[in-house]
Amino acid sequence: MFILCFLLFVAGFACFGYAPFIDGWQSLVFVLGLLLVSTAIGIPMHKSRHDHKSSQLP
Repeated sequence: MFILCFLLFVAGFACFGYAPFIDGWQSLVFVLGLLLVSTAIGIPMHKSRHDHKSSQLP
């Protein structure tokens, strides 16, 4: 899981870096970078929250 999130995070930052150089698609690539970074951060948060809730069940 860590490797997947790390790859998504790096890919998102790569999109941030390449966005100014792609003519006509800058905004789309930048938004894709935002979504990738958000997903990379959100997956572990969601997983830890889900694991925490399920561990409290009787």
